[in-house]
Amino acid sequence: MQLSDANRLLDPLPMNLETGWERLPDGVLHVACRTDLHGCTGEMFEWWFRSRPNTQQYVWWHPVDHLFSDWEGGTPDTHVGSTHIVEEEFTGQPAAKLLIQFRDSTEFFDAAAYRAARAEGRISAAVCGRTGMSWDAPRLPDGRLLGGRLLHIGRDTSWGCALRSHFFMGQDLPAAGKSPAEVAELVPDAFATALLQHCYNEFTFLSRFLPSLFYGENRQTHKI
Repeated sequence: MQLSDANRLLDPLPMNLETGWERLPDGVLHVACRTDLHGCTGEMFEWWFRSRPNTQQYVWWHPVDHLFSDWEGGTPDTHVGSTHIVEEEFTGQPAAKLLIQFRDSTEFFDAAAYRAARAEGRISAAVCGRTGMSWDAPRLPDGRLLGGRLLHIGRDTSWGCALRSHFFMGQDLPAAGKSPAEVAELVPDAFATALLQHCYNEFTFLSRFLPSLFYGENRQTHKI
């Protein structure tokens, strides 16, 4: 799946690649991870990012790989416009200092199709953004990070939230003149397997404590 095919994530029918990874023709690394968040909802998932987890909470999220968390920009009303400044490992890979810049979902999806999917209940959460592979990652003149893309799309079910996570690592490298071989050298196959395992583990960990944390912080508006 190319990033340009992202609208396919708005359809709950199974995709050819729900969990796994592939090397795209231009060298970009596409990693897909399906995680079942039992007892959670899309509202909880989006709230987690709006809550801007600090380092302690970030370690709860993945007790093995997560090391440091800070935030800049944005408002408490939405995760969009904020940048997550993190240090983490990826399943045995060396620790990396990364930026995750959360963007409006319509930057990645057709706006009308996205609104329809929300209104019809085909999706209940969307946390999308741009990734930089260092704290000084390059940016476009308008401030958008250059590097990769991440798309987390949730759908509420009778048992919890079905989460699809798709990453496009090295997405901006072909446009910068890198050949497929050069892109593959910068984002190697080993990173794909490490990211896949890391993603599945971190959201499985999150599902274990997210409901209690969400209701504890929102007890005035949500009753159980």
